[in-house]
Amino acid sequence: MKRLLAALLVLGTLTGCSGSSGPAAPAPTAADLTRADRSAVRDGGTLRWAVDAVPGDLNVYSADAPPDTALIAHAVLPSLYRLDEHARPVADPDYLAGAEVTGRTVTYRLNPKAVWSDGTPLGAADFTVQWNALRAGQPGYGAIESITPGADPHQVKVVFRRPYAQWRALFSPLYPAGGQGRTAGPFTLATLDAKGGRATVLRNPRWWGERPKVDRIDFLATPDRLAALQAQQVDVAALEGTVDHPPTARSADALDSATQALRRAEALPGITLHRAAAPSFTQLTLNGTRGPLTDLAVRRALAALVDRGKLARAALGPLGLAAVPLGNHLLMADQAGYRDNGTVLGSSVKALHLDLDLVYPDDSAAARRTADALTAQLAPHGVALHARALPVAGFVHDHLAAGDWDLALVSWPATAFPAVDERPLYAKPSPGPDGRPLPGLNYAGIGTDEIDGLFDKAAAEPDQARQTALLQEADARIWEIGHSVPLYQRPELVAVRTGVAGAGAYGFGWPRYQDLGFLR
Repeated sequence: MKRLLAALLVLGTLTGCSGSSGPAAPAPTAADLTRADRSAVRDGGTLRWAVDAVPGDLNVYSADAPPDTALIAHAVLPSLYRLDEHARPVADPDYLAGAEVTGRTVTYRLNPKAVWSDGTPLGAADFTVQWNALRAGQPGYGAIESITPGADPHQVKVVFRRPYAQWRALFSPLYPAGGQGRTAGPFTLATLDAKGGRATVLRNPRWWGERPKVDRIDFLATPDRLAALQAQQVDVAALEGTVDHPPTARSADALDSATQALRRAEALPGITLHRAAAPSFTQLTLNGTRGPLTDLAVRRALAALVDRGKLARAALGPLGLAAVPLGNHLLMADQAGYRDNGTVLGSSVKALHLDLDLVYPDDSAAARRTADALTAQLAPHGVALHARALPVAGFVHDHLAAGDWDLALVSWPATAFPAVDERPLYAKPSPGPDGRPLPGLNYAGIGTDEIDGLFDKAAAEPDQARQTALLQEADARIWEIGHSVPLYQRPELVAVRTGVAGAGAYGFGWPRYQDLGFLR
């Protein structure tokens, strides 16, 4: 839950809550990279990578970890499983030779060649320390009963209190028992200077896998990405923040400013702009705890008036991305098993008479475009929206959590393990000490025991097809209670200098660092 909260992204014809009538829209691009065979990539060189901020440490579980913490951590720490572009966990053979499940026990067989930077092999001690550090605050680690060595030093047995199908989400990354001074990736950490805004990783001399192509990667805190690219100071730079958070995002000309930033990026010489659907999504959340929206019938009717297709076009069209409406709270359009469940609401209500406020973070041009489009879309149906752009700094704690709103545009990270990771967003609020419900991350303030039970069953279901069916049922129930309307996946825009291989928009995945380099 801490990771989910830390990653919160603050940000007329009736069509059955989808805008999805007619031919099915194409799935968004899951990943867009400059791909090249390793033989075409020369050895040597320094790759310069723009980041928002350099973290003080590489603890991705810290509630205040900067967004790029995981990016750097994956270069120097093991991940037993990595995600492919469709969010499917795949064992990384550099670290994991295999894993077997017997009842409640998972036996990991580690790659015998995998060692920390001091030569110590990866083993049960590392698993145990990480479990003890995270068991109180992380659901997956809290589900573990014991960890012991296996039949040899390279086996680790993890026993869960009950069958736990999401075990592949754990120990990725894996931290060393002796503290963060040790690393075990294709690169080793040379510098981590949060104040100076630079993290440097160098080839790991003990690396046992394919030799990294570049000698070094510099991760540089870069406020003005476009200027840095133009001055050839960086080679890789994510630009979705530059485009979505222009200086005028708080004003009416935010669209023009965002479009100008995009056009400027596209015109940079020697730069390719990669586009893909990001592992995050924007939803319209309905506050079910006050005013007319406490009525289930009103929530359902309002949700059925939302044309997701038009809102997706308003938000994503100016960025040159496929405007694909999202129809699922738990699975993204580029994930295996995705299905649009939005039509569950039907379209029997043609008009309402409501006066509601709509809040959104004031630094997002996409949120402003969405708010404007939604206001115009609902007006002919008798719904008057009063949009309020609120300071991003206090958007969550001062407003969402306080409940002083009717509708809210909120962006959340998507995940490969929604049965566990997405549950807090929809869990039925539990009574606090004073008897009043505590919403947690469920800012809509509504939920049911049935939905909670479906999440729990999905988390324990080892068969992927049956797990997906349970998630689809949970999603249908979330639609039915009028909790929220998923609108669209957010964009991922990454500028890559010509001649740089292996970089781009990764979607759910992350770089295979040993393949990054410069074309011959």
